[in-house]
Amino acid sequence: MSSALVVETREIEPLEDVLAFASPSRPLAWLRRGDGIVAVGEPLRELRASASAGAVGPRSAALATAWRRIGESARVDDPVRLPGTGLVAFGALAFDERSAADSILVIPSEVIGRRGDRFWRTTIRYADAPPADSSPVEPYGPHWAGTVGPGAQSPQGYQDSVRQALGRIAGGELSKVVLARDLTGSIPAGSDLRRLVRALSTGYPDTWAFAVDGLIGASPETLVTVHERTVTARVLAGTTARGADADADTLASTALASSSKDLDEHQYAVQSVLASLRPHTRALAASEQPFLLKLPNLFHLATDVEGELADGGSALDLVGALHPTAAVAGTPTTIALGVIRELEPFDRGRYAGPVGWVDAAGNGEWAIALRCAQFTATDDAIAVTAYAGAGIVAGSDPESELLETRVKFRPLVDALA
Repeated sequence: MSSALVVETREIEPLEDVLAFASPSRPLAWLRRGDGIVAVGEPLRELRASASAGAVGPRSAALATAWRRIGESARVDDPVRLPGTGLVAFGALAFDERSAADSILVIPSEVIGRRGDRFWRTTIRYADAPPADSSPVEPYGPHWAGTVGPGAQSPQGYQDSVRQALGRIAGGELSKVVLARDLTGSIPAGSDLRRLVRALSTGYPDTWAFAVDGLIGASPETLVTVHERTVTARVLAGTTARGADADADTLASTALASSSKDLDEHQYAVQSVLASLRPHTRALAASEQPFLLKLPNLFHLATDVEGELADGGSALDLVGALHPTAAVAGTPTTIALGVIRELEPFDRGRYAGPVGWVDAAGNGEWAIALRCAQFTATDDAIAVTAYAGAGIVAGSDPESELLETRVKFRPLVDALA
């Protein structure tokens, strides 16, 4: 069979719910404020990159090279020309190059998309395969519920790890490290996972709601976007819980905006992103002061970055240059990764790794996989592992960091219930 792809995008009539077209058991989706793309039916092809002792460079580079070859040989007919049209692949990459989890790009056979009041359908097939009929839409399955509890890292163990990290910071080994903990559980076999995606998408509309190869979540943090050579990123670091009423909300936001500990943590993350993007961009600029990003359960310190792509790179190339940022690893990055491997009693898998999509021209939208869980089918249930972390810097308090992870778990735990 020919490996060259034939891609056709056509505008379609408005749809009430694009997520309904996704697979119930293996949804592929990328949504924000109702806009986005979902895959229909079975994927056409998967590109995987695994940990290898002899590998040179990040796995994202191998995927970027393979994707570029596919895009160069594809015949794309796309008069719509909106972000997410034409040849696209959904991606989820491992956090750590040593992770046992695969990094993956999934090429769908059919995509339904929406941008504002415009809708489209894209079909992707091999050049010598006949056009396929559109896959039938499966009605949503019954509601389901699941529970999660402490995983490999207990609450007490997490606080002990934070204390060890603070000792490393006090000793001058590093300035910041992000430590995560996990929750594990299960949901009934055959559960319609689109219901979880929908709950996260509607409950947290200002986040990127995503589902790629069993990784499902709602991330507030844009890693990088590329559209017609314009590069944008949003850096989040520094977090506090929302207040119970308007007065408490004001106090919480004011405290975060004036916290030297959180402002320092945020600045580490911003400088990490700027340093990674500079070799690939021109006219790169970031806002001088962070702003407060308000989510239903949290305030974050946030900084937007924008520039222009200066080389022939793609969104996937920039993902490789940026990841891991100080916001999810620490500073200096290499030392922080070593501390994470030592102090976290689990493999993060794709948690805090890049998740998003890329098109044949190198455009794309990528977030950091936060507020998420990995779903893995077993014989009699679907196993769930959820993750949340906090940035540890000088002045961090172990109990406060534990409470921060509890707040970050809330979107997923509430949606599971």
